[in-house]
Amino acid sequence: MDFEISDKVKAMQELARDFVKREVIPLEPSMQHKSFTELLPVLAEKRERAKQTGLFAAHMPEKHGGAGLSLLEFAFLSEELGRSPLGHYLFGCQAPDAGNMEILAHHGTEAQRERWLLPLVRGEIRSCFTMTEPEYPGSNPVWMGTSARREGDEWVIDGQKWFATAVDGAQFAICMALTHPEASSPYAKASMLIVPTDTPGFELVRNISVMGHKGSGYASHAEVSYQHCRVPVANTLGAEGLGFVIAQDRLGPGRIHHCMRWIGICERAFDLMCRRAVAREIAPGKPLGTKQSVQVWIAQSRAEIDAARLQVLHAAWKIDREGTYAARDEVSIIKFMVANTLQRVLDRAIQVHGALGMTDDTPLAYWYAHERAARIYDGADEVHQSVVAKRILRSYGLEPSKA
Repeated sequence: MDFEISDKVKAMQELARDFVKREVIPLEPSMQHKSFTELLPVLAEKRERAKQTGLFAAHMPEKHGGAGLSLLEFAFLSEELGRSPLGHYLFGCQAPDAGNMEILAHHGTEAQRERWLLPLVRGEIRSCFTMTEPEYPGSNPVWMGTSARREGDEWVIDGQKWFATAVDGAQFAICMALTHPEASSPYAKASMLIVPTDTPGFELVRNISVMGHKGSGYASHAEVSYQHCRVPVANTLGAEGLGFVIAQDRLGPGRIHHCMRWIGICERAFDLMCRRAVAREIAPGKPLGTKQSVQVWIAQSRAEIDAARLQVLHAAWKIDREGTYAARDEVSIIKFMVANTLQRVLDRAIQVHGALGMTDDTPLAYWYAHERAARIYDGADEVHQSVVAKRILRSYGLEPSKA
């Protein structure tokens, strides 16, 4: 891997870093007291300014209206935007929209791209993705109950989903549903269906309260009901029965996006921790940073963040060169490694801030509450660790049936 950062990426980093510092971070206090709807006018104005940078929806190919960055190039941008909870939204590359754009670009028909992808890339609409179900817990993606039966040229969808991010205000959902339950392979039973959220039978039941916050807009996690919800067969995303295959295409790059966003959070938390260690005195003329325990936390955090970044960049580089399947171990490793790095760095930063770290005067408490889920969503730590270990042990001769 070539570790040299190109002039293009350096310029992009500087531009994004300056924008976040100047335009985005000053908005953060408003996040604590206003809903997404109340913030929309100012967010819309900032989005227009973000578009002027040429980096809006930068992960998308130029032919679809994006900046055409490779996954590796976008990783650097994602880190810069991750320094603020608003960064990715203002640049049109927040989850789940970013992943939905990618699968629409790769698997959507011309009509689907025209109706859904292009407005999404332009930031005119938002979307959501409904897969997780309350009655089918765990990390087995093929275990679900939501079904879609075909009646003429329509799918009739029935089922319950939850922890669907950003349903609140989304114009369409991508729903994973069992369409071919008789298929011999469990990975050929489901399809992805595009469902406009104003379709009769689609209901946003509630925004789930997470760590004491229901959230709104793109920062919400909803329970959704599909009750005899009818959509045209033409709304099938990709081939029928390939829902799980498409999901894997979505998850690989998506984990790069998440991990680099987490590293951006780590860098912001690290900066706040160091500033606090220097400015806060524990006795006259004696800064907090003179304590050896604080110095250890700072050194450990610096080492862990740098190591995590290199692993994520290597995974992105490998996906760009060889595809997601070839990098499946790397993708699993960064998922649990960076999520845990994030937890440790945030915890140390809060400890250095003391009681201040528990307040909403800094973004640390927000991240501590909202990013604990990083070790659960997109596959729990233990699942990724087990999958990687099994593949390693098979290379040493352990029989697959015993792994």
